[in-house]
This record gives sequence, C-alpha cells and structure tokens, in this order.
Amino acid sequence: MCIKKNLVVPLTVVALLGISGTTDAAKKRFISIGTGAVDGVYYPIGISICNLVNKRRKIHGVRCSVEATNGSVYNINTVRAEEIEFGVVQSDSQYRAYQGLSSFKSVGPFKGLRSVFSVHPKLVTIVARKDLGARHIDQLRDPSLNLSDLGLSIDATWEGLASVLGWGDNINLKTTTVTNLDEHARMLCNSEIDAFYWLVGHPSLQMREATAACETTIVNVTGPTIDRLLAIKPFYRYAKIFGGMYRGNPNNISTFGVGATLVTSTRLPTEVVYIVVKSVFSNFDSFKNQHPALAVLKKKEMIKDSLTAPLHDGAIAYYKEANLM
Repeated sequence: MCIKKNLVVPLTVVALLGISGTTDAAKKRFISIGTGAVDGVYYPIGISICNLVNKRRKIHGVRCSVEATNGSVYNINTVRAEEIEFGVVQSDSQYRAYQGLSSFKSVGPFKGLRSVFSVHPKLVTIVARKDLGARHIDQLRDPSLNLSDLGLSIDATWEGLASVLGWGDNINLKTTTVTNLDEHARMLCNSEIDAFYWLVGHPSLQMREATAACETTIVNVTGPTIDRLLAIKPFYRYAKIFGGMYRGNPNNISTFGVGATLVTSTRLPTEVVYIVVKSVFSNFDSFKNQHPALAVLKKKEMIKDSLTAPLHDGAIAYYKEANLM
C-alpha cells in the first residue's frame, strides 16, 4: 500500500465517532471492490461505486478500483483474507458466511463480516406460455407441468421455493437442464416446456429477447407459503418486476429474491467506509443512472433489505448523519 499524505476526515465522522486528530486510518488509501464477470451486473455496479469515490479522491484521499472475480463466495473469502476491501455478494452468501453455513462451514462463521448497503434484487422470475392462462405460481400445479430451471436445479433459492410449494412431492414436476436462455425461449414457444425459472436482476436484455419470441406471461410468486419461506430465510426480500418492462406483461409482477449487497470487514477503518457510503448516497441520482438495475433503488431500503451481517460503523455514521436511521 502506498501512503503519501493525510486523508481529510470529515468533521461529521469526528463528531459522531469521537475521532480526534489524525489516525493511522486517515492516510491516502487504495481500496478495491470484488465484483463478478465483466458481462454481468456486479461488475458495472462496482465501477459505478468507484467512479463516485474517485470523483473526489483528491479531497478525501481514497482511490477505488474494481476487480472482475468469480462472484459472491470468492469475494467473501478474499475480503476475509484481506486481499480486497469490499465485495459485491448475494444476500444468501452473506448470511451463510456470517453464520458459517454451507460452503463456509469448513472455515467457520465470519463474524468480522460487515454490511455496507444493499443494491439491486435478483428476483425469482417464472415465465410461462400465455396459453396456459397462469398468472400466479399456484396456477402452475398441473401434474404434467414441464418447468425448466436454466440448469440451476441445485440453486438454493429454487430448492427452497420447490420445497414450500410441495413441488416434487405432490406433482410430477419435470425439469430440463438447458442453460441457454435463447434455447429456453425456443422450447417455450414450441410448447416443449410450459414455463421456465430464472433468478435474475431486472431489467434484463436477455429477458426482453426471450419474452419477445412469443406470447408469454410472467407469474406472480406470492402467498402464505412464500411468506413462510421469507420468515425463515431473512436474506430474501419481496420486490416487483415493473409492468411494461417486457412484452406481454403490462402489469407489475410481485415476487421475491435475493439482493446484491456490498460488504466489507471490521478491519477496514470507519473513515474509509464512511467515505465510500457518502460518495454513493450524496450522489444518489447519479448512482441510480449508472445502470438500469439500479434505477429502482430507495435509500431506506438499501440500509436494511437483504442485510444479515451487522452494518459497518462507518456506514452507520453516514446513515445517522443523513437521518436515514
């Protein structure tokens, strides 16, 4: 790390946190954000955050860069190893890392993991042929249903949804393992499948192309069974796919999903996290305009939705200063 000159610590942080004088953290600092593949959504989100941080780097001393990575689990592990300072991760991965579950069981709970804010949701999206007449998930209970899951049959969200709905127990659900969305659209339009499942952020160019191929309906995924699922899985969140976003679907669709979240660790100084959060939230309209998936963001939702690890002190400092909490 290159240390050259003092970082200007905002007076609000000094007042809120009792910081006096210049600390070791208050030095010129380089930070990196682990994201995902360059053709995904996480990467441009990371770029958007860094662009806003770097806009005033000569004043606050923090310079931000983005790394394309293998995604959520990799980002959490590298934040834990102090190889990167921030990571964009799915909310279910955040939850499992903090608790030490699933793929994080061998290394144990990451109690030093800290939330910064949530970003866009990735929503359960079930697209059915219009001739089925299905507008709600409960109408897709026909024993002959052939539902494709984009090859993600081992996806935890799909498994949780199928479990609470009784799919696989009460109906003879048939699934395919096609991973290409174009092929899904072809199969749907040719009546080879009745519907397909996808966990995706909206708007999605691929979804626009798929729903334009023939007459389709995106079904609502709500009801008491979904309520129960969200009650026991705090990393899920309700959200809407807005009407008019895709051909043949003029009305809002209610569903749920995971959220993309920005995380760091307790090792990162309060001042640095404060600067990152303030860079985004004080330029909020600009941030929302950086990518279509960010257009629906609301500040108060970002500081609580999908966040299962505690908020970092630096994030809390800004949110209190901005009267968001």
